[in-house]
Amino acid sequence: MALIRGKVSDLLVEAQARQLHQRLHEQARFQLEHRVGHGEVTSWARSLPILLNDLADADLGHVEVLLEHKLPHSPKRVDAVLCGSHPRTGEATYVLVELKQWSRAEQETAELVHLAGYGQPVLHPVEQVRRYCEYLVDETPALADRPNAVHGVAYLHNARNSGIATLLQYEPTPFGRLFTLDDRAAFVEHLRGLLDPDGERDAARDAAEMFLNFRHAPAKPLLDLAAKEIREREQFVLLDEQQVAYRTVLNAVERARRANTRTVVIVLGGPGSGKSVIALSLLGDLARRGLKVHHATGSGSFTRTLRKIAGSRNSRVQALFKFFHNYIDAEPRALDVIVCDEAHRIREQSVNRYTKRELRERARPQVDELIEVAWTPVFLLDEHQTVRPGELGSEEEIAAAARAVGCEVEVVHLSGQFRCGGSAAYDEWVARLLGIAEQPPVSWSEISAGLDDDFRVSSAVNPAALESWLLHQRAERSGTARLAAGYCWPWSDPVRTGDGRQLVLDVRIGDWARPWNAKPQQRVPDAPESHYWASDERGFGQVGCVYTAQGFEYDWAGVIFGPDFVWRTDRWVAVKSESRDPQVKRADDRQFAALIRNTYKVLLTRGMQGVCVYSTDPETQEFLESMAR
Repeated sequence: MALIRGKVSDLLVEAQARQLHQRLHEQARFQLEHRVGHGEVTSWARSLPILLNDLADADLGHVEVLLEHKLPHSPKRVDAVLCGSHPRTGEATYVLVELKQWSRAEQETAELVHLAGYGQPVLHPVEQVRRYCEYLVDETPALADRPNAVHGVAYLHNARNSGIATLLQYEPTPFGRLFTLDDRAAFVEHLRGLLDPDGERDAARDAAEMFLNFRHAPAKPLLDLAAKEIREREQFVLLDEQQVAYRTVLNAVERARRANTRTVVIVLGGPGSGKSVIALSLLGDLARRGLKVHHATGSGSFTRTLRKIAGSRNSRVQALFKFFHNYIDAEPRALDVIVCDEAHRIREQSVNRYTKRELRERARPQVDELIEVAWTPVFLLDEHQTVRPGELGSEEEIAAAARAVGCEVEVVHLSGQFRCGGSAAYDEWVARLLGIAEQPPVSWSEISAGLDDDFRVSSAVNPAALESWLLHQRAERSGTARLAAGYCWPWSDPVRTGDGRQLVLDVRIGDWARPWNAKPQQRVPDAPESHYWASDERGFGQVGCVYTAQGFEYDWAGVIFGPDFVWRTDRWVAVKSESRDPQVKRADDRQFAALIRNTYKVLLTRGMQGVCVYSTDPETQEFLESMAR
């Protein structure tokens, strides 16, 4: 999908009349999922006339251009895709162009570049366009069969070589070449070598039509890479119901291929029951079989961490890890299998206020989009981990949506507890403590009496003692430790100091104060990005919330109950006025209470070896102390 498509000669006239960037801005309002800033519009106004003029000088006025083309199943956009025919072979050829207005830049590492006035480094433009090319080929089977049809260039049209000298120290490839103002003649000649100056208008138009109508799904080379990566890292042994769930999915896939039958598989299990292990095992096995498969979640932190871990040695593998909202305009049955992990986070719809009008008008429930995109959709969920309004993932909702479109439904229930030291006693203790189970709360010593249970449960008299407990466990028994809390304090943007940016000590209890984890897209020195708070060792010292903890585990968990969830005599009371979560506060009182209860269940079930609890409310603290004995 491109914001604008047109012939070079026509677009150049529009750009010279200073109308092209305005039309792009208008199209962006309807088509893009997020707002376009003034800076990007200004960039269009300054860069596009230069590119189009260079193309005209290269006698490529007949070439078709796709401006701001959105990559498949991704929010990323390529500045321009040039569509034409190759001067020697006559075959359709595509050149992805990344435009930069930079005049000066310094290379920091092999992939990162420092720009004056930027708060953080940016990706080297050659690396950026190279990754775009790889992603496009990996997600387009027709191009995977002829990857030499795709080329990438980064054009720094304002830069002299002397101003970006360190950026020139890279190895050029067909997917990545760098040109500057000094290289304009070479840039023109390079384009003439890829796109036929004598080519016909019809050939360029046909190439563009073909490009826009390509079918997108993981290509075999990408699946081979993913299979190799996951095979080498796979250390999973599936047990009992985990293996049942795994085999149920494989049987459904086989039926789909043999009998053209669609089956939705729903896997239900509590925290630590092995849902994500099943998901990754399926991804690896299905990729090895050459099937088109994606892993998708509704959690930014979880998806980004999986990308980082599973694809750390090959960034192309990261393309298999998606978000639920990426399938709003996907083709039916584009995939053989979609594995929807953390499916309790499925939302009502994928649209937002920036979704283009035509998609908004025919918007469907998100669960329908996920079922429609694959022959065998798989949903793994815990109905007691829904923590935001609008999250609708449940067995009932998914099964009803599946049967409505003629799919068979199979449900697998997982039992057992593989997180929290494998302690079934702790699993029961949490359910009873929070009022999820029918039985009343009971102390840890009572429920674990006589059991060979190594899981540790404790309480702390104040947050400083809680933090000390975590430090002690980490030092004496090793492992990772994290402190998390209910969302009951403000979450400020970082502040600027003489040394850069610094987190604000927002979580204040008496004379004890700590910052929340960093906000997304707001990097701070010596602190991990929010998505990696639970997995990066620098996360200790910041307080995490449910959104950064959900889906992860660490050895020692500290949990602060805030004033949004308090114990009164014989029951829990959810206090909406004490919540600082803007989305959860929109829920009605009944839903708010359920979401807060689920929030603390998530926080209490992250620890592998032990947990320590504390409440800011005196009556609740007394109750927790009696339960943690």
